Amino acid sequence: MSAPNQFQPPPPPQAPAPTGPTMSTGETLSSILFEPGRVFESLRERPRFLVALVISMIFYMAFTITFYQKVGHERVVRETIESSPFTAQQTPEQKEASIRAQSSPIVKWITIAAGPVFIAIFFAAGAALYLLGALLMGKQVSYKQALAIWSYSSMPPLVLSMIVNVILVFLKSPDDYDIVSASRRGLVRANLSFLSDSKAAPILYTLLGSLDIFAFYGLVLAALGLRKVAKMSSGSAWGIVATIWIIGVLVRLAFAIFSGQGM
Repeated sequence: MSAPNQFQPPPPPQAPAPTGPTMSTGETLSSILFEPGRVFESLRERPRFLVALVISMIFYMAFTITFYQKVGHERVVRETIESSPFTAQQTPEQKEASIRAQSSPIVKWITIAAGPVFIAIFFAAGAALYLLGALLMGKQVSYKQALAIWSYSSMPPLVLSMIVNVILVFLKSPDDYDIVSASRRGLVRANLSFLSDSKAAPILYTLLGSLDIFAFYGLVLAALGLRKVAKMSSGSAWGIVATIWIIGVLVRLAFAIFSGQGM
């Protein structure tokens, strides 16, 4: 007699194959400038953000350290305090005391270290806004995917602008530009803020400064990322991106009104 057939359990179901192109982290970083659509399609399947975040931090710190080394931390502090409307009523002795307190090496390095922390918070909050916008549009997007969109759309314009800023630090004398404004926004004038004055017309200066080439480059990448990752229409993607950009402009205007200086 032949042996009875033994029961064989069915094989476990296999995960569906990725529908988009698979790219390594190195490929996504090198291709985001030339093939951003392909990069975002890859990030839909394998969302990554950490390396892009770290690169953004490194380039931002490179400019900040170079700027303070060339201009001098004490000079930045002095001009910031002397031009602030909040210290206008202080006596010269009080201003000098504030300058001495904020010019210490510890405060200098705390200021430099605060940059990467700000970028991390900025990226995390931006990703949350993208996630909220996608959900309101009825699209299923994870927070990690939203963070990948924000990181890879913010990194190219940030890195390019920081490179140009570092070059300008060495080419221009600190006497030739507004040190307070440069410490906040850099030396690159890829916008229309040069048509106004940050102290005389802070609101107009802030509005004109918002019309920035690097910022618009980031908006184009962000809209493309939302369209590819969230699989939404171009109109929906641009609606989310434009809304967040307008909110950012309004926040900067509020700071400009409150501080009396262009942002």
